[in-house]
Amino acid sequence: MSTPASTKRVAVIGGGILGVSTAVHLLREGASVILLTERGLASEASGRSLSWLNSSGERSTPYHHLRLAGVDRYRTLFAADPRREWLQFGGGLMWNAAGQQDVTEARHAYEKSIGYDSKLLAPVDIASVTPGTDPAAVPEKAIFNPGEGWVSLPDLIEFLMEEFHSRGGELVLNSGKVSVMVEAGRTTGVETSAGGTYPADAVLVACGAATPAVVEPLGVKIPNGSPVSMLVVTKQVEHNVAAVLNTPRAALRPNPGGTFALDHDWYEEHITEHADGSFSIPGDVVQELADEASKLIAGNPELKPASWKIGYKPIPGDGEPVLGELGQVPGCFVAFTHSGATLGLIAGELLAGEIMTGKKHPMLSTFRPGRFS
Repeated sequence: MSTPASTKRVAVIGGGILGVSTAVHLLREGASVILLTERGLASEASGRSLSWLNSSGERSTPYHHLRLAGVDRYRTLFAADPRREWLQFGGGLMWNAAGQQDVTEARHAYEKSIGYDSKLLAPVDIASVTPGTDPAAVPEKAIFNPGEGWVSLPDLIEFLMEEFHSRGGELVLNSGKVSVMVEAGRTTGVETSAGGTYPADAVLVACGAATPAVVEPLGVKIPNGSPVSMLVVTKQVEHNVAAVLNTPRAALRPNPGGTFALDHDWYEEHITEHADGSFSIPGDVVQELADEASKLIAGNPELKPASWKIGYKPIPGDGEPVLGELGQVPGCFVAFTHSGATLGLIAGELLAGEIMTGKKHPMLSTFRPGRFS
């Protein structure tokens, strides 16, 4: 069936939350969309993200405001159906190692100074504020941020893809590596490693940690600070933890099916990357992370890893999101950020608006890829 001349054709590279969210927002605005992913949906960073929805701690003001807008969009989705097991708002609880109470108090003071809901708790107060946590794990004081939550990105992507298909989006799975086609200095579509070509008026590159490599042949340099990371999902266990816990030896959140999702960074040195691009880690290190997480939970239940995924965690070189059109290649847009979960819905909304209208949204002004040129 031919596409009406007035319909903008957009190719989205990447089956993670940023690509899928933008694709759905584009379809809502009347675009014709083809979504290509190297393997399956949520097969990279979105499939191994702790996906803690927050803007705690200290960061640039524009980044903070964008994250707050991101959490707002999730709250709207949550309000539509609070029974969804894969999106919940139980707050966030964090603490530092013993001897760093001054660091904790300084963070709390900063959060209060910018109006971020932040409560400084003594261990004795923790159980009543955030049930399911073992107060004995907290050496000094902790910060509780009541407005925070978490999302299971694979479940969210599945939810969004129902709308994607109902609106006539075209999905290409297992496309292999995809490159951007350019003619006369402007984006004309995408090409797969197998030689398939897909003409488009605009292209979004949302390939997680691979994004800088995809745009480099276009003469665009985006610094890449992506480290190797791991997400562990435990076997089912009885608990009543509702909050995300961010602690010195383990980060933990509830996960659908009565399981937990765990991550941290202390075990990075134990991860081996192989010549074929795969990763491995000793099983006893994975169990050690589960044991550390068990110490955080009331009753210290035995946690057993059910599965774990390892890969690169997308982080731009300067830590700030990279969102918007490439100045060197009109019609080619990028979405590359450490906070893909928190920004997933709002970034998709704003990028779709820019792609469809050509008008730059002010909330993305400091995150443009041109800042590196």
